[in-house]
Amino acid sequence: MTDASRLARVQSSFDRQGLMQHLGARVVRVASGLCVIALPYSDKVTQQQAGFHGGAIGAIADIAGGYAGLTLAPDGMEVTSVEYKINFLAAFQGGELRATGHVVKAGRRLIVTTAEVIHIDAEGRESACAVMQQTLMAVPQSY
Repeated sequence: MTDASRLARVQSSFDRQGLMQHLGARVVRVASGLCVIALPYSDKVTQQQAGFHGGAIGAIADIAGGYAGLTLAPDGMEVTSVEYKINFLAAFQGGELRATGHVVKAGRRLIVTTAEVIHIDAEGRESACAVMQQTLMAVPQSY
């Protein structure tokens, strides 16, 4: 499978995700065992102190890891999260978050991934925001 076909597979699935569309997230990069998702700062992703909400951070980490796993799943299969654990490292306002998901191990039934979330400020400076570990399960595609 080529990176172009992986991107098409991921983008097609991503476009069906109402939450990602609502939050304004976008797919940045897809390769074998890798996916990068961006989330710009907006009033849709904030908590009461105007920082990025932990739920939004967790969502893009989950999506980046999940789509990294999908790049290695067989045709006709999707992936679903079984669990994830996330550590929030710092809070941020403004700019954009980037979640980079990597496959650690792709087994026959379970896929283990990690995701690193960074904040990129208006001047392009990058800072660590969160790290996640995730377990996925391959399931038959239902659409």
